[in-house]
Amino acid sequence: MHYFRYNPDMKQTIILYIFLINILYADLNVATSILPQKYFLETIGGERVKVALMVLPGNSPHTYEPKPSQMKAIADAELYFAIGVEFEKVWLPKFKALKPELKVIDLSEGIEKLPVASADHHTDTHHRGEERGMDPHIWTAPENVVKIAQHIFTALSLEDPENGSYYKKNLETFLQKINETDKTIKKILSAKPEGTTFMVLHPSWGYFAREYGLRQLPVEVEGKEPKPRELIALIKEAEKEKVSALFAQPEFSDSAAKVIARELHIPVIKVTPLAAEWSDNLIRIAKAIAGER
Repeated sequence: MHYFRYNPDMKQTIILYIFLINILYADLNVATSILPQKYFLETIGGERVKVALMVLPGNSPHTYEPKPSQMKAIADAELYFAIGVEFEKVWLPKFKALKPELKVIDLSEGIEKLPVASADHHTDTHHRGEERGMDPHIWTAPENVVKIAQHIFTALSLEDPENGSYYKKNLETFLQKINETDKTIKKILSAKPEGTTFMVLHPSWGYFAREYGLRQLPVEVEGKEPKPRELIALIKEAEKEKVSALFAQPEFSDSAAKVIARELHIPVIKVTPLAAEWSDNLIRIAKAIAGER
């Protein structure tokens, strides 16, 4: 304080310096639902952004309930990046009630949604033809991730304009990675004919299938494991389509998948669309569909 009293110019310089340091290096607190979003946010936000993840690894966004420490993170967050998973339908209104000024960014904006796929072999359910809702797994297609990344860049730049050029540089680097991932997948699948079928326990890969001219054949019927008659129909169709692998998520029971795989003499491959390593995950799926092990 002695120096400030006699050196007012120095005092103003130090205050300005501290102010600039706070602007340049303070974390922007944000929150999001699932690991792929966290990866996208950290890739574009870099060291300027602190990301709180709500659905912790190994859990399903259909049923997860946040812990008290995660609710504290919501209270500290300035932005919430939503993507349309079931967790958000239940908890986003509660987060907004906890912090009304929380800004919610919809990362699915401008992306054409697909209806949730379901096995259509059953004949004894009254749900046939009814609306099953829209598939939230938009990040399984690189084309959609380009739009997601641009939404993230725009939101971060608006909230933290002083670091806009930093976010822009990170965005450009990430867009290159998305393009490289897309090229790699196309090369892997280049030998497979249009409409190649791959089998899934839970229908999470519809956007991936659409982007690469594939067809996912889900085991689940209206979100439930198939009955014996439906199981037989699935096995027959899988044989006809020469399905070479069955994908099952660690977050769901795979008992039906094991029965089908045993009958078809194909492997059950555990893979989740919720994996943090987004690019590696999609490439792994492509290799399995192409018959690479």
